[in-house]
Formats: sequence, structure tokens, C-alpha cells
Amino acid sequence: MEFKNKVAISTGAASGMGLLFSESFAALGGNVIMCDVNEEVLSQKAKMINQRGVGKAVAVVCDVRDYSQVCAARDMAVTVFGRIDIMASFAGGTAVRMCKVSKADHPQFPDVPIDVYDWGIDVNLKGPFYFAHAVLKQMREQKSGLIINIGSITGAEGDPYGMDYATSKAGLMYGLTKSIARFGAEYGIRCVCISPGPVLTRPEMANMKTPLGRAAEPREIIDLILYVASEKGQFINGENIMIDGGRNAMGRKV
Repeated sequence: MEFKNKVAISTGAASGMGLLFSESFAALGGNVIMCDVNEEVLSQKAKMINQRGVGKAVAVVCDVRDYSQVCAARDMAVTVFGRIDIMASFAGGTAVRMCKVSKADHPQFPDVPIDVYDWGIDVNLKGPFYFAHAVLKQMREQKSGLIINIGSITGAEGDPYGMDYATSKAGLMYGLTKSIARFGAEYGIRCVCISPGPVLTRPEMANMKTPLGRAAEPREIIDLILYVASEKGQFINGENIMIDGGRNAMGRKV
């Protein structure tokens, strides 16, 4: 797989799978617009990619909840590289964890302040929706492109406490991915959702059960995304691909 002269936008690019995708895409010859709210770390990571001297990276500070910032990131990609081939939305997380909500203080869903869930829905659902809306203008004009949404096993299982995350991921996995695929077909644009089970981006993910008895390495998720984006994956469209070690085949009591 190689991506010479291809251009990707990645959100959540200062860390985790967003960073790993950016590094991998650039190592395979692609150019990447790296978006994140953490300006200092983002700039450092983009600099490291550029020092390797293969694909180029441009750091763009972007809050995915702000449509004007989303459009600015899109415009940067077009201004610097002339096109957008791949849009990968990695930014996200369960709001009760990201906002450090204590179950001791807020024991159940109705007790959690609604602004916490607002944050989760804005980042996990509206962020990818905003980016899709913004980049599809460019992709429609160039008559090509791929939008990668990142779902989650939680979108299939549900979560009685982190409802924002389960709701948002289900929306990406089914409604948004299929809708973009239907719209984009006329213009040579594809949309695919990749939905991981437990991934070792955090140590506690190792505690989630799978029939294979382990969580995924982040590299396994990124390798699948790169395959879908490559010339080998061009017939994959409008689909939610679960990469979960078989967890979705298990009973819902685990």
C-alpha cells in the first residue's frame, strides 16, 4: 500500500489512533492535515513526521465542535495540497470519562449534568458530521474521496451510563455512513465506518472480554483503515466493519 500524492485529514491527531494513522499515512508517502485542540503536542508530532522526510504533515489547531474551524482545516488542506482524498475522524471519547465525572457524585445517567453529554454528542457525532459536510464540497468537485468514520462496539452494545458515546457511535455506524455512501456514489466518493472493540490505547481496555482473549493493538485498527483507503479496498462502501475480536458475537452480559 502506498499513498504518494494522496491527501488525508485526521482529527484527534495529536495522540492515539489519530496520530498513528497520520504517522502511517505519511510513512507510505501521503500528506496529512493533522487536527487537534492540543496545539503544543500537535506541532511536535507534525514536526517529527516532517523530519522523517517522506509524506508531509501540517498541524491545524481545530475544535471539531466548531464548524468554522472545521472549514478552516478543510481550506488548509486544499490550499497547501490541492485536494482531499481521505477524511478520517478519530477525535472522540466517552464524555463521563473525558470530563472526569465521578459516579460517587453522579451515580446514574439522569444524575449526570446534561452539558457533559452535550460535549460527548458534539465531539463524537457532530464533529464527524461537520467534517463530512465540509469536505464533501471538495470531494464532490474533484469527483473522488473517502470518508472514514470511527464507530465502536459500544454503538452495538449500548451503555447505560455513557449514553452519549453509544448513541453517537451508533449514529456514525449506520445512519451517517450509509447516508454519505448513498450521496457520494454519484461522485466517486465512498464512506466506510471502522468499529473497534477494545483497543489498547488505554490499559483498562485489556479488561474487556473478547472470544480471542485479548484487546486489539492500535496498529491492527490502523492497518484495516489503510487497507480500506488503498487501491485494494476500493469496492468497500457504505459498510460498518467491526474489528472486535468477536466481542459482538458474544452475549450482552459481558
